[in-house]
Amino acid sequence: MNLVPLLAPSVAARTSDWNEKDAVRRLWSGDPTVWSDDPELPELADRLGWLRLHETMRPHVEEIVEVGAAIRSDSDHVVLCGMGGSSLAPEVFARTYDVDTPELIIADSTHPEAIRQIRALIDPTRTTFVVSSKSGTTLETLSAFRYFWAEAGSDGSRFVAITDPGTPLASLATERGFRRCFETIPDVGGRFSALTHFGLVPAAILGIDPGALLDSAAELAAHAADNVRDDPAVGLGIALAELARRGRDKLTFVTSPGLASLPAWMEQLIAESLGKDGTGIVPVADEPARGPSAYADDRVFLAYRLAGEPAPDLDALNRAGQPVLGFELPQTSSLGYEMLRAEVATAAAGAVLGVHPFDQPNVEAAKRLAKQAMEGSLDLGSVPTVAAGSAADELGRFLDGLVPGDYVGIHAYLAPEDHRWSHLQELRKTIGARTGLATTLGWGPRFLHSTGQLHKGGPETGAFIQLIDRPASTVEVPESGHEFGAIIAAQSAGDFQALTDAGKRVIRIDLGRDPDGSIAALAEELG
Repeated sequence: MNLVPLLAPSVAARTSDWNEKDAVRRLWSGDPTVWSDDPELPELADRLGWLRLHETMRPHVEEIVEVGAAIRSDSDHVVLCGMGGSSLAPEVFARTYDVDTPELIIADSTHPEAIRQIRALIDPTRTTFVVSSKSGTTLETLSAFRYFWAEAGSDGSRFVAITDPGTPLASLATERGFRRCFETIPDVGGRFSALTHFGLVPAAILGIDPGALLDSAAELAAHAADNVRDDPAVGLGIALAELARRGRDKLTFVTSPGLASLPAWMEQLIAESLGKDGTGIVPVADEPARGPSAYADDRVFLAYRLAGEPAPDLDALNRAGQPVLGFELPQTSSLGYEMLRAEVATAAAGAVLGVHPFDQPNVEAAKRLAKQAMEGSLDLGSVPTVAAGSAADELGRFLDGLVPGDYVGIHAYLAPEDHRWSHLQELRKTIGARTGLATTLGWGPRFLHSTGQLHKGGPETGAFIQLIDRPASTVEVPESGHEFGAIIAAQSAGDFQALTDAGKRVIRIDLGRDPDGSIAALAEELG
């Protein structure tokens, strides 16, 4: 762990304070007073079950493996209908383990083109649809379910549900004869649920051993129990929080190739847990690399390497005086260890920053406004929008008004495609070079369930570029009276209004019928 020398004393002092208060042991034992003097604070005492998942999930492993093997035997694809904590960990497992069959497809977009693309890839009679939602009421998840339910001919044997006990989704699974409904451990929030059924059932379907992931997490818990005054997870959280308190709040991820999907999971965990009450840590995932001298003094770098892969080049960052913290995973199952370490570190950082890490107070605003837009009480035409043809000048002025310490978030309410991501990354690279600021990028509405809390409730340093397009055709959502294009339009408008109501800086650009061409033109004109 390389800390800027001037910051090391504050980290040491905070660690000493935690040791004097026995806070490390108290955290691991699930003592809510680590975060608040009021242990009855909503979403606090009843959200600490993630600390014991390496024990409490153990009795479920045999059943999960058995169901996973049965599904794997009759499925070419697995379509996971889920958002945020219900989908990000399975995506990490699938990509890190490099699973080919069955292929995991994440349905976490409401863009009609995205739904059409998934449908074109699959044979519904050889696909298992995993409908995953903690609350059992998630709009995006249930919309995708209704579409694929119709496409699968209402065949419940092709569907599996993962949800909390007693939710509307659990009832739906019973009513419609789902192949299986897993009711998971309720005292675990969505973003801390990687090692619950939400992560382990999809892993088992892909042929990944859930027991090995739990064994790995148990190693961290045992290490912490034996090293209370030198805990490998709490120490990371203290370091990140103290760095953030002194202006280094842009946590930038660097990974070896096999772990490239891990930062997207980390992004949600950190942003939604810590981005509130006007403070937080800004996770920066997948940012195009810059030379060490091009990074400002608001950065801290967190590096992960999978053993046997080329190590990220961190020496130049060290020489430039940037804080660099790095970890090596001996094997892919070490994800269990690192995910638990990240969760403990995030919870500890919340205590240091003085925020409640298990709630999400600003998330509902965008949902409420999106609902109003869908019902017609929020006029979509009243949302200020810049046409792509005249956007470069206005976006240039928007960017030129930013100051050191700010960051730029690109919100792409577009159909997720690899080539489009490349175009967006070029735009992001151009913006980073023009401003010198940290940049983030997320697909809408996916990011609403990950970084959206930070954008509205976090520090006043965010400036946001919302990109929308005009879908070529419609895709109806059966049983709802809605179509996907109207849903994503309402979500983008609701998010814009929520950001505006929170006093955030935001510009909205309509890319029209040719989003790729418009993105490329924007990047060229800004460069």
